[in-house]
Amino acid sequence: MFGEERRMKIAELLSKDKSMTVSELSEILGVSESTIRRDLRMLELDGFIQRTHGGAILNTHTHYEPSFVEKEDYELPSKMKIGKIAASLIEEGDSIILDAGTTTLMIAKSLPDIHLTVVTNSPLIAIELSSYHNIELIVTGGIERLNTKALVGPIAEMVIRNFKVDKAFIGANAVSYENGLMTPDIIEANTKKAMIDVSNEVYAVVDHTKFGKKSFVKFADIGDITAIITDDELDYEIVKKYEQVNVDVLNFGKDVADDNDSDHKPGDRQNIDNR
Repeated sequence: MFGEERRMKIAELLSKDKSMTVSELSEILGVSESTIRRDLRMLELDGFIQRTHGGAILNTHTHYEPSFVEKEDYELPSKMKIGKIAASLIEEGDSIILDAGTTTLMIAKSLPDIHLTVVTNSPLIAIELSSYHNIELIVTGGIERLNTKALVGPIAEMVIRNFKVDKAFIGANAVSYENGLMTPDIIEANTKKAMIDVSNEVYAVVDHTKFGKKSFVKFADIGDITAIITDDELDYEIVKKYEQVNVDVLNFGKDVADDNDSDHKPGDRQNIDNR
């Protein structure tokens, strides 16, 4: 077991049991206690756990996740704008994945009724698209997380891995240049990983408030994604970091939110302006 995989397993065990001792982790993972201590130091430096005498506990801050209802209206204008940007990248005939979330729901609300195949683990997105005549809709099934209204777990992953899609649009609770894309729940993280694995292009859809933060589980490195779609409140100094590793940050500016004023055509891309 590689170090990163082992630390992911430690995070998974702590997410279930809340606290564990070094000796317990050593026995379960079949490695020395000194190795476990090194892993715990790294997890603590990343802000995911707090070490205690002889063990570790979850960092409740990184494990915290607001409910769907709490997030639904938060930064709503930004999410609507992101939804329009994302929808403009979707072309007739595409097969796409829409991750569950409040921002990806805005993508569904912005989609035209054109010939598409949409795979989603969101019952709310499924309802939104159920009346579209030209969209072939595939719902993954799985265990519903009441907090996020997402279908996750082995059933969802098994269904997702049966497909190969053109584009995936994935939400995240935190984005960091150093730590990648993160979410508080390890089971939901694994479902997001499956979506990324089966997609030719991967777009992270996150508003400016998610940048520079940490959450409990990393599900992707920055290099795993094609581009980040965000709003126009993101500082350009942050944008430059991602451009240095050839990850575009897409933002069409304020006129995207107004259908009548936008001159951009579906499929166009533009880096965020230096304001």
